[in-house]
Amino acid sequence: MSEARFGSVEDVADALADLQEPDGQAEAAARARDAVLTKPPGALGRLEELAIWYAAWRGDPRPGLARPQIVVFAGNHGIVGQGVSAFPAEVTAQMVANFAAGGAAINQLARTFGASLDVHPLDLDRPTADFTQGPAMSEQECLAALSTGWAAVADDADLLVVGEMGIGNTTSAAALACALWGGAAADWTGRGTGLDDTALSAKAGIVSRGLERNATLLGDPMGALRAVGGRELAAMAGAILRARHARIPVILDGFICTAAASVWEKARPGALDHCVAGHLSAEGGHGRLLAAIGKPPLLSLGLRLGEGSGAALAVGVLQGALACHSGMATFAEAGVTDG
Repeated sequence: MSEARFGSVEDVADALADLQEPDGQAEAAARARDAVLTKPPGALGRLEELAIWYAAWRGDPRPGLARPQIVVFAGNHGIVGQGVSAFPAEVTAQMVANFAAGGAAINQLARTFGASLDVHPLDLDRPTADFTQGPAMSEQECLAALSTGWAAVADDADLLVVGEMGIGNTTSAAALACALWGGAAADWTGRGTGLDDTALSAKAGIVSRGLERNATLLGDPMGALRAVGGRELAAMAGAILRARHARIPVILDGFICTAAASVWEKARPGALDHCVAGHLSAEGGHGRLLAAIGKPPLLSLGLRLGEGSGAALAVGVLQGALACHSGMATFAEAGVTDG
């Protein structure tokens, strides 16, 4: 496997078999530091564990956060022809233009938290196939999207957020989540761009038909990704895997991002140890999916926009955690009696 490209499914398997682990010494030192900061034990709640998690993956017991990167991948879906979205497919390209012009929510959040923002449209004029008729992507199309994601991660990034734009992609995410984690299609299917009850029921039926049509591919997580996923989902998965190889911590976004990431957790439990869940979205089965991969969310604000927006907000939470962990005085430094 080259540094930035997957030529075969075997290349992906090799990358998944050779994962970096956190730095145990840095984790122990960060935990020891946390124990002597000027606060009662556990008083900063999840911020304490969040800072220690980040320190372990960066190999620095007193880390800062200087170069957060947000990457948004955009793709179009053949399944849109089945009426699964309240918006037409051309909105995907229009929103990519909006990202380029700085007019989207993710632009404002990236600026607010000092993150770089990169946007990668993936063959928007060539939607994936309608997965009720067969696999959404060929093996080579899926590998190409994974490779795009892998190559999109900046070498000097010290935090990664991946987001997406793609009309119809909540349908693909629901099908992928169901294929990976079981249950009924309706358990995973949400309203997406705002479907009414009738359209929601029809959408669940489409997910169910897609799973039946592609049943022979669903026993393998990579097979499930290409059968019912999308290019932007595969690219997000590729970026998240690259981040693990570079020991770059990841904040996961909402339902679609989490579905893409969970391909790796299903294939190799623990593959997402370098990830935390940024938020609980209002979309369908996101809470169920977070439970399946064992990731409690940092925020719950009723968001369902995508674009990486919920994860971008959580960058601020991590910044606060690290500011406290690395900047607070110890009891000895402050001359405060340790209780």
